[in-house]
Formats: sequence, C-alpha cells, structure tokens
Amino acid sequence: MQRYSFFSLARKALGGHRGWEPAWRKATPKKSYDVIIVGGGGHGLSTAYYLARNHGITNVALIERGWIGGGNVGRNTTIVRSNYLLPDNQHFYEWSLKLWHGLSEELNYNVMFSARSSIFLATSVGGAMALRRRGNGMRLAGIDAEWLEPDDLRRMAPNLDYSDNALFPIYGGMRQGRAGTARHDAVAWGFARGASNLGVDIIEDCEVLDFLRDGERVTGVMTAKGPISADRVCLATAGSSSTLARKLDLKLPIESHLLQAFVSEGLKPVVDHVFSWGGSGHFYISQSDKGGLVFGGDLDGYNSYAQRGNLPVVEDIATAAIALMPNLSRTRILRHWAGVMDMSMDGSPIIGLAPVDGLYLNMGWCYGGFKAIPGSGWVCAHTIANGAPHELNRPFALDRFEHGRIIDENGVGPIANRH
Repeated sequence: MQRYSFFSLARKALGGHRGWEPAWRKATPKKSYDVIIVGGGGHGLSTAYYLARNHGITNVALIERGWIGGGNVGRNTTIVRSNYLLPDNQHFYEWSLKLWHGLSEELNYNVMFSARSSIFLATSVGGAMALRRRGNGMRLAGIDAEWLEPDDLRRMAPNLDYSDNALFPIYGGMRQGRAGTARHDAVAWGFARGASNLGVDIIEDCEVLDFLRDGERVTGVMTAKGPISADRVCLATAGSSSTLARKLDLKLPIESHLLQAFVSEGLKPVVDHVFSWGGSGHFYISQSDKGGLVFGGDLDGYNSYAQRGNLPVVEDIATAAIALMPNLSRTRILRHWAGVMDMSMDGSPIIGLAPVDGLYLNMGWCYGGFKAIPGSGWVCAHTIANGAPHELNRPFALDRFEHGRIIDENGVGPIANRH
C-alpha cells in the first residue's frame, strides 16, 4: 500500500489526483482466523492494528455491521485529554495521550490531532477546590496541570462571561496544555488503513448474528455472510455490547444511553482551547478547523439505541452555552446527532477477559471512549495476545464489580468531571 508524503501528494496533484489506492482492502471473509474483533469503531480498529503491529498477529478479521466510521466513532466531540484524579485512570489515559501525540506519524495518516489544551472551568468555590485537588493529583503523577485565575482566563478566553451578574461566575480553571482534539473519522480511517496494511481483513456490511461454541468455549461468530471461526473473539461493539453478550447468557453491568452533540455554522476563530464545565450542568465546546463550534453536554436520561436525542437536552445545552459565552446566542446550529453510549456502573471501561472461555471485552466507554482509542487498542491487543491483561488495564476487569473495586471519581465516574 502506498505511503503518503508531500512528494506523493505533489505527484498525484500533477495527475489530477487520479490513481490513489483505496485506503484499506475490502476483504472477503475467510473460514477461520486467529482472532476475530467484532466492531469496527475506534477501539476495535486500534486493537486490530496493535495486534498486528505490536504482536505480529495478522490473521485477524475485524467485522463491522455497517461501514468504517459510520458508528459511534463518528458521533462524538473529538476531545482528547488525561486530566483524571484516580491513579488507575491517570496511568491509562496518560499513556493514551502520549500515543495520540505521535499517532499521525505512526499511522502515516493525518488524524488532525491538535494539542490546543483543555480547560475545565470552576463556577463555584467548591468547584475551584475540586479542580485544584485534581490538578495537584495530576502533578503528583507526572501529568501536566496548571491552575488559572480569572484574570489569566480573561487574557486567554475573552468570550467567557466574567460580569458581576453572570449566571455562573467563573472562579478559575484547570488547564492541561497537552490535551486537545482530533478528527474522529480520520482516526477511524487511519487505524483501518494501518491495520489493513499489516494484513488484517476489514470486513464491512457484515452483521454478527450469534456466536459459535464448542461446549462452553466461544469458537467464532455466525454472521450475515456465514460462519467464521477463530481461536479468540473480542467484543468491541460499544452500546451494542449488552445485546450481543446476551446471546451468550452473559449479563453485563452496562446500559445504553444517548449522548447528543452539535456543530454550529462556520465562524471566525472564537474558541482557541477546549472548554469544559461541570457545575449545576454539563457543557463542553471546541472549534473545528472548518470553523464550526463543536459542543455538547449531558446524556439524555433514558435507555435507547435510536441515535437521535430529545429537545429538553437541546435546551439545557443551549442554555449552558449562552450562560458561559453570551456571544453565542445568535449562532445557528448546522447539525446535531446522538451517539449510543455504553454506560458502566462506575463510569469506567471494561477491558479484559470475559467469564466465557475464548471471549475478550473492550466496552463500557461512557464519555471517555474517544480519547482512549490508542491506549485501549494497545492494552486490549496485549490482553488478547498474551491471554492476560496489561498492567494498565488490569484494574478495568469485569470482575471489579463483583469484588467492589470500582473506579468511580466523585461518585459520578471519571467521565462527567463535575464538582
């Protein structure tokens, strides 16, 4: 497969950009593989890539019900960070953030990672204390964190409401300078191209209908294109994980909810950083390279697979946006959507071995899924290749719920970052 470079771009430009090879092979499924990964989102793709790249396991089938980039990986707000308080989260997400910084070079594909920094705003005295504590914990773990006073924020972000009658007065913010955003579909395409280039079969439009079993062991999957056998099967199917696991009589501690996101019309530069706020509401915003403001907030409060949200949440998010940045009040929304979130009981993911022989799990990503894609694939590939978890995902085993070793920050999980 051809390598992208400035010179290849120039050559193709002279020829009218004709003759570019497909980014990945459209594979026809074989009868058997060493590993089957169910789910062609970010976590499934990165797992397939690192299986081939780190462990030399290339007889791998990645099976996707729809098309690459058409699921939840293309339905998020693209934020990448590692500003967590609990050690298990700190170590895992920091490793993932380190992988993000070299990912475009690693994949020879521009994932459009932009380390524009992430700033969490404090809109109460209690929120400021909680953010200072979080920042101190991060620095103790060797992760960058900087406390910003309101005057610092005024210079960096003059569009925020600093007035005396602000609905949510700003008491400061905690900044992680190495955080930022990446382009969601570019991440999916880059990992798909990288995995395919290493020999992984990417099989699209192929729904998994059931599992093949030999006694209590999973030996493959039954798909819309016929049976495919494998020594090991990994579920990386986000909100659909519980429905597939139910076919094995495996009840998972996750629920499927909707998370809405929005993109505004294109504007001149308005937001230079990623801003998040979790006080009496929940709101986050950044600006894309095209000029659209990308923002979102809380989950819709019901279980659903519909991939469309409801209007009360739209109103709540718009209210939060205007309260923090009044100059957005006349901005027009270009489009909005909802992704299906597989919410675990403690807000943290499940990565590791299943209580079914031959089955591996990569799910329960809640709000933390996109930022974890490289790190998730790295540790999940290690787990599949070695039959035992990596030290970074050992705490995220499924049996932590049975033994009460939950990983829950502030009682709401490491995802909402409310104070």
